Amino acid sequence: MKKALIYLVVTAFGAFGAFDALAAAVAKSGSAQKASTESRANPAVTLAEDDSSFTLANGIVTAKVAKRSGDLVSLKYRNLEMLGAGSGHPYGYWSHAGPGARSIHSVTINPSANYGERAEVSCKYFSEGRTVGQGPGRSVMADIEIRYALGRGDSGVYTYSIFEHKPEYPATSLGEARFGVKLNEKLFDFMTIDANRRKVMPTAEDWDKGTQLNMKEVRRLNTGLYKGQVEHKYDYSAVQFDTPALGWSSTQHRLGLWIVNPTIEYLSGGPTKVELSAHRDVNEGAAPVILNYWRGSHYGGSSCVVAAGEAWTKVIGPFLIYCNSAADSEKDIHAAMWKDALAQAKKEEAAWPYAWVTGTDYPLKSNRGTVKGQLVLNDPQAPKARMSNLLIGLAAPDYNVATDRGGAQTVDWQLDAKHYQFWVHADADGSFTIPNVRFGTYTLHAIADGVLGEFAKANITVAAGKPVALGRLEWKPVRDGKQLWEIGIPNRTAAEFRHGDHFWQWGLYYDYAKEFPN
Repeated sequence: MKKALIYLVVTAFGAFGAFDALAAAVAKSGSAQKASTESRANPAVTLAEDDSSFTLANGIVTAKVAKRSGDLVSLKYRNLEMLGAGSGHPYGYWSHAGPGARSIHSVTINPSANYGERAEVSCKYFSEGRTVGQGPGRSVMADIEIRYALGRGDSGVYTYSIFEHKPEYPATSLGEARFGVKLNEKLFDFMTIDANRRKVMPTAEDWDKGTQLNMKEVRRLNTGLYKGQVEHKYDYSAVQFDTPALGWSSTQHRLGLWIVNPTIEYLSGGPTKVELSAHRDVNEGAAPVILNYWRGSHYGGSSCVVAAGEAWTKVIGPFLIYCNSAADSEKDIHAAMWKDALAQAKKEEAAWPYAWVTGTDYPLKSNRGTVKGQLVLNDPQAPKARMSNLLIGLAAPDYNVATDRGGAQTVDWQLDAKHYQFWVHADADGSFTIPNVRFGTYTLHAIADGVLGEFAKANITVAAGKPVALGRLEWKPVRDGKQLWEIGIPNRTAAEFRHGDHFWQWGLYYDYAKEFPN
């Protein structure tokens, strides 16, 4: 039997993992021990600080963080500057970051206290009832802390963002929220999203000289390798769950820079969410860019609305900004670096949750639960039906938020950016195991290719550090009468139809008359 896939989702509603003091103490104690012989083969991590910035280095990469903005203003690898000061917001940045009513900047992990094993710095911006930030998400009223961490031997720097809305703060909602990286135009020329979208990209000059079409994000190129073709940043949108590592690489210098997500628990919309990923910036200068969206307005969007009087916090990340290079013996250097980034993503997934994260709402492994069970299909109208590509999940119970027009919108797992989600693949027989679940109360969901609708089971309670055995669960699809016929496949894609899997391709509507002349 072809192996089935199950994705399991978990998001907490109104409950957040309390900091596990015991686990934190163990982690802190461990970090204070002398580094192992293997680890100490790499140079120690160093940390320098002045009035305006922090600089973290480990002999592989050097990262500089601006205190005022929380931006990553420099990332050097192999003595080359990876970031660019080009179009739009330069360098590496959280779009919702920036000055608040007041701010503090601190060292949260000092390498001098752990034999050079790890450094971490923090830039925290306090709302005090006023908006924080200067990017697309600048309307948010919440305290925002941005951290960057670097370990011994790491070929890249970790970053994460911590939101806290205090009960005394006014109601708020979050706009566009992502981490963006503008890369060095002089280095990077090749972009990889997935197996179908990896190529030498048009140059910044090609974009700047292009003719704008029906929106600012799309231009017909008048010069270069793709002269006469249309370039559009949405051409590279991707399902985030299926894209754990994406980025740019350099033909001349044989190096790459990638965003690596160890999990999607802090992203929005579960395993079917499509978002912008990487492209050339649409502003003049057209820098190479990578985006890691956790709350966006694209492809149905997502919701993050916090009421007045509500205490809410969310930790976005940590995820890795990964640098790598290709050996001289590699023939397809870009494929080699991409495969290495995907392998690194597997390592990060295995290490999640990271034991070095402390001092915030981030339960360590010992304070998270594991959920197990088996889902079986029972469809009297289709007794021989089999599930494939089965997606199961624990998510926040559906909830309502007020709309601008005075009505209410129901937010389900496909729209939720406010809470956490946890998804896994299942075995062919429907068995699943979801590790590292934050404690809270969830609704179990399931979707599968070939099965109309979805499965749901409410009130799944996960306690800190405790396993949950759900046993055998029966999925009996809801049917309104006897089914006579069907068109297409219920699999949440339109891939069986012409261009049905080209959701990301701009301008197909212009070809309709040519492709269907009658």
